[in-house]
Amino acid sequence: MKKIFLLLIILNIVTACEDVIDVEVPNTQPRLVIDASLNWFEGTSGVNQTIILSLSAPFFNSQTPPAIGANVTVTDQSNNVYTFLDTNSNGIYQCFDFNPQLNQEYTLNIIYNNESYTGTEIMASVTPIDYIEQNNDGGFEGDEIEIKAYYTDPIDEENYYFFEFKEEYETLPYLEVYDDEFTNGNQIFAYYTNEDTVSGNNLTIKNYGVSKQFFEFMSLLLQQTSEGGGPFEVQPATVRGNCINQTNPENFPFGYFRVSQATELVYTIE
Repeated sequence: MKKIFLLLIILNIVTACEDVIDVEVPNTQPRLVIDASLNWFEGTSGVNQTIILSLSAPFFNSQTPPAIGANVTVTDQSNNVYTFLDTNSNGIYQCFDFNPQLNQEYTLNIIYNNESYTGTEIMASVTPIDYIEQNNDGGFEGDEIEIKAYYTDPIDEENYYFFEFKEEYETLPYLEVYDDEFTNGNQIFAYYTNEDTVSGNNLTIKNYGVSKQFFEFMSLLLQQTSEGGGPFEVQPATVRGNCINQTNPENFPFGYFRVSQATELVYTIE
């Protein structure tokens, strides 16, 4: 009985010490979030394209609301206009007659809540993946699987690459960007490793040709997300994309408008 009595006292003390703390996270007016990546994969016509519009949401929100009711078009330098429609009212705007052309300049135009947003990019070419090399003795302890995707950089050109690695069963892809400042005209590789990699899994590797501006934009994003910190740590700076609010510049959007030639390869991990 003495032991039971002491246990009840301890439990009462522990319970009495628990306080509920409400964390107040500052809220701001939602901004338009533009996910406009028009990709022309090798071996496809590239006519089907999608642009996703949503609104920024508070930190603890589990979902981001779609931005519906927008007028979305893309115009090329020959003044051909491609209309993107949100037929399901879910913020996913689709076009089925897009005409991708290398080195062509494209301009995104969005009218949302009586404000006009624009962004301009040139479609960059991509370099094919030559081959994949796997090393099963990677990492500091020599027990990690490392994947290298080799590609040959064109000589006497300024090239920028955006790689996406996604292993089956993974929710989010691993992203990386590269330039050819010190590797111009050479065969080089993009690198992937994951401690949860399992032999037999399929690894989808996508390579996109991108502009210098996108390379710099994504480099800053990846640098900030890799530096760690707590969930309430203030971001060093807001990384702005290439889209501008022409009506109200202070109400700038998040996201980026990108047009790329792309290549895709599926590798089975040995």
